[in-house]
Amino acid sequence: MVTAVQAVGVGANHADRRPYSLHERDEDLKTRPNFITSTGTLRLVWIYFFDLTVDSPFAHAKGNSTQTKMVKGTAASHRKKRSRIFLTRRQPFLPCVLAFLALGFSGGAQTSPASAPDRPAQDYLVYVVCESADKIVLIRFGPSGARIENQVRTGLMPMDINGPHGIAVSPDKQYFYVSEGHGRPEGSVWKYHAGTDTVIKYTSLGLFPATTDITPDGNFIYVANANFHGDMVPSSISVVATDQMIEVKRIPTCTMPHGSRINRQGTKHYSVCMMDDMLVEIDTRKFSVDRYFMLAQGKEMGITGAPAAHSMTDHKTSCMPTWAQPSNDGSIIYVACNQSNEIVSIKTDTWTLARRFPAGTGVYNLAMTRDGRLIATNKRGQSVSIFDPATGHELVRIPTQRKVVHGAVVSPDDRYAFISVEGVGSEPGTVEVIDLRSLKTVATVDVGPQAAGIGFWKVEPSK
Repeated sequence: MVTAVQAVGVGANHADRRPYSLHERDEDLKTRPNFITSTGTLRLVWIYFFDLTVDSPFAHAKGNSTQTKMVKGTAASHRKKRSRIFLTRRQPFLPCVLAFLALGFSGGAQTSPASAPDRPAQDYLVYVVCESADKIVLIRFGPSGARIENQVRTGLMPMDINGPHGIAVSPDKQYFYVSEGHGRPEGSVWKYHAGTDTVIKYTSLGLFPATTDITPDGNFIYVANANFHGDMVPSSISVVATDQMIEVKRIPTCTMPHGSRINRQGTKHYSVCMMDDMLVEIDTRKFSVDRYFMLAQGKEMGITGAPAAHSMTDHKTSCMPTWAQPSNDGSIIYVACNQSNEIVSIKTDTWTLARRFPAGTGVYNLAMTRDGRLIATNKRGQSVSIFDPATGHELVRIPTQRKVVHGAVVSPDDRYAFISVEGVGSEPGTVEVIDLRSLKTVATVDVGPQAAGIGFWKVEPSK
């Protein structure tokens, strides 16, 4: 027993067999790691297992039966009896001590009030579409948590899945637009009044309209006709005038376009070609392709003009890009390579490669905070990553509640990121809220299956 006590650092006091005073014990415990002295739990266990089995003031307390039994016999029998008594008297209480120890550790592991994320002081309202449920869901997140504020069904086909995929909210917050992939055979895009969630008008587009973005002036939406289920041939980007919901231009680009995004200046539109390993830039003043960039590692190259029409017969992808995200000043375009699990950044002034850096498994959608952080959803990795894109350093990776992580949108005050998660099989979809200060998930709410596109509506005083 002396050797065991010395092994945990009690020192020569026990080896010398002299009494171990309360003052010495306290001084001894002060030298132990912080996780011992930060709670009373381990101190109690230390006293329980060691102080009562050594010549300590606890063992010499008046009426202590342990001392009475230990003083009998020779020195040898004294040590044997003390050891035997220690085992027999403390074994019945061992489960209680271990339970108390577990409670102490669990309590110490909880977030302290000082480091706990602050509750929001106002309400944040976000729209999300549920692709397998044909639902548009309005989420309210505020001091009381996240909840569904309203939800409506969308689409023309009452018996088939319409497949809402992308959503964009107008800059004036009066309207939102939803792209729907399924049709007979073409898909469509729908205009709604925000708040009342009532339909204004819709128009037919190409095959499987998917991701959607809106110009800063609110006059046009750009929708990627992804053609997920058709032949592997080049598709297009549809440009729709939002006032009358008229498709004014269909711009041919490449095979399986996706990740439709417009820079904050409103001058350029970017999309990627999932089956061509390509980034495409459209001049929004001319409604035409300006240039494109080849993304395959070792074959990076910027090319002026539109890509040539071709058929996907034997091309093998290495990047399989799924998203194009302009930086806040438009100088860099970040591309998510879903297949190779990396992010590629391209300089827009020279149209050259800036860097490649590793990302999460199946990196899928991207979003930028106003302070310059890059948020990435990891579709196959069941997580969300936050990067410093200037260095490519991953600041944090946050697990999600369910699998198949889809979209991301950031509140205008950079306080929260809202993440849509599709779920698997019969599972509901989920919207998860990440506090961008504490870098922790602070709320989740279940929605319809296959939660996909997500758009931020507005902030208002809490209800």
